[in-house]
Amino acid sequence: MACRISELVLDCRDPEALARFWCEVLDFVVLDRGEEGYVEIGPREGFGGPQPTIILSRSDEPKPDKLRLHIDVNPTDRGQDAELERLLKLGARPADIGQTGEEQWHVLADPEGNEFCLLKARLDPL
Repeated sequence: MACRISELVLDCRDPEALARFWCEVLDFVVLDRGEEGYVEIGPREGFGGPQPTIILSRSDEPKPDKLRLHIDVNPTDRGQDAELERLLKLGARPADIGQTGEEQWHVLADPEGNEFCLLKARLDPL
């Protein structure tokens, strides 16, 4: 028997602000708020579905220079160029991690500087 990824945990300075950003990016909703200052976001169906939830955990530690794990996203209802424009309007910004400019994806950073990639392939919504 194998495991499934059920949750991703991301340390951040402002869980509420990052929750708003990622809820807009992924069409997620807030599922839970903990007294410890975390916010859990995920699909409307909640925990345990086909997509993992994301726990935004409050931390005052500085972000490392480059994350060892990052999120890749794909557009579902528009092309890559239109989705890039939408993400930039939401507060994402281009990030340079040494790409050549020939990639078929865009490297972006969320409002706290966490890198993620917008891939080219369009996926069917869940």
